[in-house]
Amino acid sequence: MPADAAAAVEAVYRAEWGRIVATLIRLLGDFDLAEECAQEAFAAAVDQWRESGVPDLPRAWLIQTARNKAIDRLRRRVNFEAKLESYAKSGLGPSTVDPDYGADDIPDDRLRLIFTCCHPALAPEVQIALTLRTLCGLDTGEIARAFLVPEPTMAQRLVRAKRKIRDAGIPYAVPEKRELPERLGAVLAVIYLIFNEGYAATRGELLVRADLCSEAIRLGRLLQNLLSPDAPAEAVGLLALMLLHDSRRDSRMDEAGNLITLAEQDRRRWNRMLIAEGLLLAEKAMRAAPGPFALQAAIAAVHCRAPRAEETDWREIIRLYDQLERVQPSPIVSLNRAVAVAMVDGPAAALAILDRLIAAGELDKYHLLHATRADLLRRQGSFAEAAASYERACPRHQRKRTPLPRPPLAGSTG
Repeated sequence: MPADAAAAVEAVYRAEWGRIVATLIRLLGDFDLAEECAQEAFAAAVDQWRESGVPDLPRAWLIQTARNKAIDRLRRRVNFEAKLESYAKSGLGPSTVDPDYGADDIPDDRLRLIFTCCHPALAPEVQIALTLRTLCGLDTGEIARAFLVPEPTMAQRLVRAKRKIRDAGIPYAVPEKRELPERLGAVLAVIYLIFNEGYAATRGELLVRADLCSEAIRLGRLLQNLLSPDAPAEAVGLLALMLLHDSRRDSRMDEAGNLITLAEQDRRRWNRMLIAEGLLLAEKAMRAAPGPFALQAAIAAVHCRAPRAEETDWREIIRLYDQLERVQPSPIVSLNRAVAVAMVDGPAAALAILDRLIAAGELDKYHLLHATRADLLRRQGSFAEAAASYERACPRHQRKRTPLPRPPLAGSTG
């Protein structure tokens, strides 16, 4: 039925876009061509699946269709010799040999693409933006809002990044093992942001996308296995952080699809197997000099150890946020710390922190700052001021996006 075909295309797009584009980039050696042909393949699927039914292997069908469309484009090029040269460089012919990894070291194209996008020749913010564009399918406007920059600015960054990859001949290949450390920070950030896009989705009807959360965790496990036996503490900490947050997935929304705050969640519904694994990894990550992901995992562990919300060790959370501010100072970290301070010293002490952040102007358009301020004002009885902050946090007809990267708010939303 037509509705079934349309639903199938939509479902495959949500679940497989990143994998399809990653494979096409490996085959074609061109970001723009891969994305354009993938879009054409999905458009063709809407019509053809309606007539012939959904194929047994939808992803394979889409990749083959997109590949054929790419070959057709190459054949239509005016200059025959230029066409042949482009074809030779495209990767559509015999594939090149990867470096000396075992068969399971980097077993799929998505992790390969993350490493490619995180080439040190590209600026860190461009590495992340390019990966979110290709793997998560976020459009330029969504990425621009996430980075709090104008959309034309982000569009120019993405265009320049793709041009630099092309002109500099940056290979679409797995880096040698000796090259992994210089790319690791960006790769970890990208995997974390994929998880965050699932944990608090910025697009679509769903507020939580379990598929992206699971994908990020899977990539985190692959990365840890790749770096074993001595995986860096930050890689271990990232996996712990994702597991501990994902353990609360089933308790984060009510039957109407509304988010439930961490304090109000039914902790009996938390996934104890994920928590047990996450706690062990968090402890391991904290044994060395902890970095940002290890410290965030340690904060999440404090929440997961508390049988009830009122038994949360907020002083320990403040201590960990103090460390995080020294390791990775940012207004987002300060905002999160303010939430913990409110639980120990009351709303007035936390409001003083927020007032300093507001005066600095860096988070003026960040909805969670105003939502946090509104809650603190409400708790101290300043209802008129609280209402004004709630209005700033929830402007009409606008679904706000969250700046990247951001640790989830301690003690606020779940």
